[in-house]
Order: sequence, then C-alpha cells, then structure tokens
Amino acid sequence: MLKLAYLLSCFTVVNAGSHSLMAFATYIVGRAPFPEFSVVVMLDDMQIGYYDSNTSKFVYRSHSDPKYYNDDQKDAAVIFQDTYDDMKMKGSYAKKNFNLTEGVHVYQRLVGCELLNNGKPGPLHFWGAFDGQYMEEFTYDLNNIHVEKPWITSWDQLKRLNLKLLYENIYHPICIKVLLRYLHLEKNHVMRKVKPRVRLMRKKFLDSQGLQISCLATGFYPRHINLTLFRDDQPVDDDQITGGEILPNGDGTYQMRKNLVISKEELREGHNYNCTMRHLNLDNKLNIIFDTDKYDQGGSFSLSLVSLLLFMLAVLIITLFKWMKRSAAD
Repeated sequence: MLKLAYLLSCFTVVNAGSHSLMAFATYIVGRAPFPEFSVVVMLDDMQIGYYDSNTSKFVYRSHSDPKYYNDDQKDAAVIFQDTYDDMKMKGSYAKKNFNLTEGVHVYQRLVGCELLNNGKPGPLHFWGAFDGQYMEEFTYDLNNIHVEKPWITSWDQLKRLNLKLLYENIYHPICIKVLLRYLHLEKNHVMRKVKPRVRLMRKKFLDSQGLQISCLATGFYPRHINLTLFRDDQPVDDDQITGGEILPNGDGTYQMRKNLVISKEELREGHNYNCTMRHLNLDNKLNIIFDTDKYDQGGSFSLSLVSLLLFMLAVLIITLFKWMKRSAAD
C-alpha cells in the first residue's frame, strides 16, 4: 500500500500558503473484510468526509452545512462512482497483465485541487500506485493535462482530450467549489498560524570523538516549512543529513528535525555550521549558528540554558538566605 511518507510528500506539491482538497481512494482486488472501494477526503491535513462502495454515501467527518447535503451527495455520486469504475477496470487489467496470483492486491489513488494564496484556483494533481508500486502521475493546469508518469496503457490524443474535458467540466469545478465551501466552514482550524519554536542540540560520540548537531523546529502550523543546514554558508548535501520528515504533534501542530554527524577530522578543520528556517509566520528567515566548541559532551543549547538558570537561582537563594540570617541577628 502507499506509505504514509509518500502520501505526505505528495501534499508538498501544493504551494506554501495555499490550501488543498485531496481525495485518497483505495480499491481492493480480492476478498478482504473491508469495502471494495473507499475514499477519504482531506481539507489540507484535516479529514472532512468519507465514502465507500458499501453505502455509496458521503459521510461527514467535520462541520457541514445541511443546505448543501443534497449537492454533496450528488457530487460524491458523480465523482466517486466514476473513480470506482476506473480503478476497478485498471485493477483488473493490472492483475491480468502482471500475472498476479490469487490474494489481495491494492490500487490506490490520490487526486485533488488547490486554491493558491492569491485566491485563484490552482492545478489539479493526480498520483496512482498498484501494490505499493508508483504507477501514474499527471497534472491538470486549467489548460492541458501534463503526464509525468503514464499508466501502463498508452496515452493517445483521444484519451488526453476526453480526460481534459472530464477534468475541465466536472472534476476541477466540483473540487474548487467544495474546497471553498469547507475552507469557510473550517477556517478557524486550517487558516490558523502558529510560529515554530526552535531547539538546537548537540550530542558528542565518545567512541569516535565526533558529534551530531540537530536543528528541531516544532509547534508550527501550517505544515509547510523550509529547514536547511549549512556548512561554511553552503547547503549540506541531503545524503549527509538524517531526518527531515514533517511529523505531527499531539496538539495538531507539526515538527521537523534535521541531523548532521560531524567527524573528528571535520571538527579539527573548524567549519562553521548554521541552520536556517523559513515559515509562513516568520517575516524573514531565521538563522541560527552552531558553536561546536562551546558546549560539553552530550549537552544541548536548551540544556545549557537550563543549567545557567538553575545556577542563577541557586545564587539568588544563597544570597537571600544570608540576608535573612543577617536580619535575624540584628
């Protein structure tokens, strides 16, 4: 099945500051204790609805407006029945042409539109995978369909024209209409802005005498963020960095951590390291400099600050105790 990391990476295609409405559809080939076809509908990172082939009804998972109930059911019937039929056909085709044995196989699809930060409709994106294998991708940009990865069957001009008409007249208008409606209903959630908090951490390795530096941004919303580690003002190559996934916190915000291991030899070379962060709630990029010589083994910036505060508190208590003792003697 599609992995969560892949699914989340697809959401990064939408532009920072924009909003998206995405439908994550699953079709099961074979016998399973689940509906043959199901869809989860997401507004940004919030589930707003669910649909499956057992009930053929759109079920609300968030706020809704009763006056649009019939419209929502009609739109769901048109969109999801067409999606169901198409995925069923392609699932059967894949099973036959891949010579798959009996058992359960899964065809999944992520498709949706976005509203740009200038308020104008953006493109519609489409991804598909069969048994976890990335199979197809295309984008409808209001003018044409751009195929990045075609399905195993050919894409001729007639198919392109039919799909263009389908997305131009049905899929995209309905998607934008529903996106605008739910964006209004859920604006207190999806349009809120929370600034990230940053922690800089350092961990020394006893065996190698090297160390790991980490930059953690946490507590931010929305999830779009750009966190970059630099060495001597040059971005560190991705293959040298661990982490980097955007992960959810328990309070509805997000976090991202990036780690870099610095060898003993690199420490002797005296490179300069820093971390920069860009987020919608920051007017300018935030730049934090690492001092790899300043902190003791296993420490971190936040731990050093706590230690300093505890020391100051101890000094204050001792001073207050001496003053009280002197006052009692007088």
